[in-house]
Amino acid sequence: MSPAGGTLRICAIGDIIGKPGRLAVTRVLPSLRRELGLDVVIANGENTAAGAGLTPSLAEELLAAGVDVITSGNHIWDKREIYGYLDTDRPVLRPINYPDSAPGRGWLIHHTDDGDEVAVINAMGRVFMNQLDSPFTTLDALLDQGADPLPPIRIVDFHCEITSEKNALGWYLDGRVSAVVGTHTHVPTADARLLPGGTAYISDIGMTGPRDSIIGFSLETVLPRFTEHLPTRFAVADGPVTLNAAVIDVDHASGRASGIQLVQRLVEI
Repeated sequence: MSPAGGTLRICAIGDIIGKPGRLAVTRVLPSLRRELGLDVVIANGENTAAGAGLTPSLAEELLAAGVDVITSGNHIWDKREIYGYLDTDRPVLRPINYPDSAPGRGWLIHHTDDGDEVAVINAMGRVFMNQLDSPFTTLDALLDQGADPLPPIRIVDFHCEITSEKNALGWYLDGRVSAVVGTHTHVPTADARLLPGGTAYISDIGMTGPRDSIIGFSLETVLPRFTEHLPTRFAVADGPVTLNAAVIDVDHASGRASGIQLVQRLVEI
């Protein structure tokens, strides 16, 4: 149930890494929803399939566990079986600033059990990433120039490499969306805050994946990239999993955020 005062509590879960991350979500999320009184759960699922990509069956597993909307990023295309699935009505997004001809969609409106509407938007940065359309002008078109206005509650997953680009989009959208939460780098940042216009912001939520790893992958498969400059095939690490998420309280009428907090859970897999 929503907290008192007419607010919705929205949870955004950081990049889910492989089977360990998926198991952590399926085991913890049902109780986490009850414990924190979560109304909406969004999770970035682009690394769910062995660390790179997403398949329809894995998406359905996350949705069955209590995820309401799955967002993604540049790795959404790594498993070709997802292409047709993205064109269905299932709540799985690819970044909005890919060409219109790409499979899928970049935003949707989620309807809560209590009748509230939440716009979930997925965008991707361009610095050290694919050279897509500008996320700034693409979101301008959606927020300010769309045929129909979006509901007041608007959550943006900004899948982006560098913190300055994430910072810039947060300030650019301040007062126009309820939250801008960063994904992609898998390392949680310590800058969760409310911007002056009422937008909750964090540069990166972090990952939901093996704790004793290099951004979710085993030391043995990553270190040679740095020590020997040799190509290696990354493998998802084993061991305890850290679930990282941001919980945002949003006024259901105005769409302004009133709080943001990081949530971490250590899960033995």
